[in-house]
Amino acid sequence: MSSIELTGLLQRAQQGDASAAEAFFEESYPLLRKLARARLRGHSRTPTLDTGSLVQEAYLRFAAAGRLQLADSLHFRRWAGKVMRSVIVDIARRRRAERRGGGQARLTLVTDLPMPDTGGEDLIVRVHEALDEFAAIDPRAAQVVELRYFAGMTEAEVAAVLGVTDRTVRRDWEKARLMLAQMLRPG
Repeated sequence: MSSIELTGLLQRAQQGDASAAEAFFEESYPLLRKLARARLRGHSRTPTLDTGSLVQEAYLRFAAAGRLQLADSLHFRRWAGKVMRSVIVDIARRRRAERRGGGQARLTLVTDLPMPDTGGEDLIVRVHEALDEFAAIDPRAAQVVELRYFAGMTEAEVAAVLGVTDRTVRRDWEKARLMLAQMLRPG
């Protein structure tokens, strides 16, 4: 289905057409799975987060948003990337809290055995927090990161959504990568 037809379904769904909402979900499901697969690639899989659960959680948040106003399918992808980021960060925070006792009294264990790596949850939360800090410095470049990394958009698609040139997107992407790397550097 073309982007124009998908946009038409989205607009009809937002006006309350239940059959258009169902058709929109059916047509956008492969796109959401592609975005979820791209977001989870390279991360260790957990029993609580896989491609299917990420897509379904994103869809539930879409349905819960009610009268969310999205202009077209590119804006839907932008929104989906933002929601997937939120889902991943929420799950990472929840797992990190559970691992640290979830509110239980803290006890110090002294041992000579090395502790295992804490996993990717800490990194996910650190990246999320660094991106929020970076957004205060350069909001457009932070949007470029969100759209490229979390929504899986190409430079041309990001340029279209933000109303800038491809070259500006490339420049913002490079600047953001350098700044975020510096912000995530320990110490």
